[in-house]
Amino acid sequence: MQTYAGIDLHSSNIYLGISDENDKRLFAKRLPNQLDPIMDALNPYKDSLQAVVVESTYNWYWLVDGLKEKGLPVVLANPSAFKQYEGIKHTDDKWDSFWLAHMARLGILPKGYIYPKKQRAVRDLLRRRALFVKNRTSHLLSLQSMFQRHLGQKVSANVLKRLQPEEAEKLFESPYEIFTAQSQLAIIKDFQRHIKNIEKQALSQVKLKKEFEMLMTITGIGKILALTIMLEVGDIGRFEQVGNYASYCRCVKSQRTSNNKKKGENNRKNGNRHLGWAYVEAANFSRRYCPLAQRFYQRKRDKTNAIVATKALSNKLARASYYIMRDQVAYDADKLFCQ
Repeated sequence: MQTYAGIDLHSSNIYLGISDENDKRLFAKRLPNQLDPIMDALNPYKDSLQAVVVESTYNWYWLVDGLKEKGLPVVLANPSAFKQYEGIKHTDDKWDSFWLAHMARLGILPKGYIYPKKQRAVRDLLRRRALFVKNRTSHLLSLQSMFQRHLGQKVSANVLKRLQPEEAEKLFESPYEIFTAQSQLAIIKDFQRHIKNIEKQALSQVKLKKEFEMLMTITGIGKILALTIMLEVGDIGRFEQVGNYASYCRCVKSQRTSNNKKKGENNRKNGNRHLGWAYVEAANFSRRYCPLAQRFYQRKRDKTNAIVATKALSNKLARASYYIMRDQVAYDADKLFCQ
């Protein structure tokens, strides 16, 4: 007899459903988020289990790692890539767990990527760096708008980064404005310090693999962005075509069309948001320092807007980087933008 297990994972508990090759339900129970009781439930079926499907939620690390260490055939399911029959009137955790097992039995389960445990911590560290960069940017933008409101001056982000909190006393009259500016400048300085510390720590722990070194030939991608891309991608061989990679990087439109008319949108969150952010960052730098990228961006912006133009450029860079990583070739801006 062959058996299949589906685990619907939540923040404090799981629902475990086990069925056989005929979809006969053998076991169904809600269990706490503890490995021992989950293994106690799985052990009677350990020899016949063909797959233990775990739903890919924000907290899957402990469960997938624990089950793999016990020698179970763990599969990570991508919940954003599948949906159940819309005519179903009632679903719950029990139904969802058996649905995961059912799709595994049929061989139609959309699988997620189980990132190697060894490098997962460094990848998550760089994700925190990206979060700090976004927060720093929000404070910089807020401070820029404050300067324009009260002083009528447009101050660049680089100038604000160098500005010391005590200098705010010479720029504003109101003590409340001075206090606000000093607070934001202090926060920006603090973020900058943490960002540099994270970069130093990451660079000391991991080095760029050979297949990712060529990413640094792309105008707009430095060592930290290349490291971010490497740690998010993992194995470039898991993407069969360039379109699969661009879609995973969220650089592709999410919409449904029929007869050249838009009929709706698909799941825009399907893919890796951290890679999407990395390529937008690369696009913003590339359009500043690469004339060909700048001309491409300007043409797109004239026809649409700045946001669409930036995403179009990020798509270009994502597709180019796929071939750079796969084929180990250097970046060629002429080939990318002049075709």
